[in-house]
Amino acid sequence: MQAPTPLAPMPKIDVILSEADLMARVDDLADRLVPRLTGDWTAVSILIGATPFTSDLMKALARRGVHPVLDVLWLESYRDARESSGRVVVRADVSRPVEGRGMLLIDDVFDTGRTLDFAKQHLIAKGAREVLTVALTQKPWAPRGEQGVDFCAFDSPGRFLVGYGMDDAGLYRGLPYIGALD
Repeated sequence: MQAPTPLAPMPKIDVILSEADLMARVDDLADRLVPRLTGDWTAVSILIGATPFTSDLMKALARRGVHPVLDVLWLESYRDARESSGRVVVRADVSRPVEGRGMLLIDDVFDTGRTLDFAKQHLIAKGAREVLTVALTQKPWAPRGEQGVDFCAFDSPGRFLVGYGMDDAGLYRGLPYIGALD
């Protein structure tokens, strides 16, 4: 039997938002979203990073009596790099009907705005009646106003974030808090 491979040492990760604080921000966001989500809505999670956030947001909405249909859109612009390539690629499209529905587009980090803008235009081209954008967090330099995200749980520092779905070359997505690497 082969000896187990030793684990690589964990880098220093500064906790930006604890698990309890994260859940409070998700609940606050759900309270702000509920008045807008009347009629037929589909929540579209942008894979892979927004998965934990989407799950917790869906549960928070359900506790408030709001039950959007859930779908996913797998987009890629970072690969394993820490900066966007500037090009968004559809790895897997939504599978449910879009036409005539409100679409709640959910992402983890609103940074340059390219990914959410691409996804929003993609859903509008498929016939969505309305697209609301939601991000767990937004960077200080992210576009604001009309070009910004419609709803955001919190503003993050201008650091590289990991945890709660966000990764560094695929690592640290499972951390229950949001941390920053330098």
